[in-house]
Amino acid sequence: MPENLTPLERRARVRALIHSYGSVLVACSGGVDSVLLAAVAAEVLGDKAVAATAVSPSLASGELDDARAAALAAGIRHLEVPTNELDNAAYAANAPDRCFHCKDTAYSTFADLALREGIAVVIDGTNADDNSDFRPGRRAARERNVRSPLAEVGVTKQEIRDWARELGLAVWDKPAAACLSSRVPYGSPVTLEKLTRIDRAESALKALGFRQCRVRDHGTVGRVEIEPAQLGQLLDRRLAVVEALKTAGFSYVALDLEGFRSGSMNEVITAQPQP
Repeated sequence: MPENLTPLERRARVRALIHSYGSVLVACSGGVDSVLLAAVAAEVLGDKAVAATAVSPSLASGELDDARAAALAAGIRHLEVPTNELDNAAYAANAPDRCFHCKDTAYSTFADLALREGIAVVIDGTNADDNSDFRPGRRAARERNVRSPLAEVGVTKQEIRDWARELGLAVWDKPAAACLSSRVPYGSPVTLEKLTRIDRAESALKALGFRQCRVRDHGTVGRVEIEPAQLGQLLDRRLAVVEALKTAGFSYVALDLEGFRSGSMNEVITAQPQP
């Protein structure tokens, strides 16, 4: 990773990298990282840049709408590609390498799409801070020759938000997101039923004002994670929260007193090097 560069110098490096590819397909989930990358790719390459979103039951409600809106605002052509990772037994089994199988399906689909479209390189919005968590999906990116210009240049999450804000991107302060399958404990199979109730529960919590939230699916129990600063607010609205999760399909509602933290399901994994 390049050292001793200013944020402005890193931005210039990202633009130069994207320009060197000639044409790109941006894997765009609707989050701030990939939306920024799509906007910059459109700026640098014009109609030689395309954004694509993998559409499946693991994509949370609203994410596709955000990707569509961002592509429209950036002036980049946007393609929606169905993926069928639930049909992959290795993915549905939900071992700790589940993310590899998910990303392998998505990236292989994007690679095929890029080939049909005559596009040279598939890129994604992985950033420099993503190396701090257990991310088996990075192996899929390497094996499918997906480039990650933000991470390669050393652009951090905060720099991405600052850059996105300066470009006027509506998602600049959007909370971090992840696929709905990340709410299911390892070893518990991922099913359409679970993904549906998780999505319903989280959508209800967001409607109640909890923008950054997770509902971890422990069978009949929904374990709620929100920002610690909002714990008191949630307790004040306890009955509404309970009703929301029970309506979504959970029998019991639990509140995680540690609050929201990305990748909390990885806490049960014995420390190991990232594949």
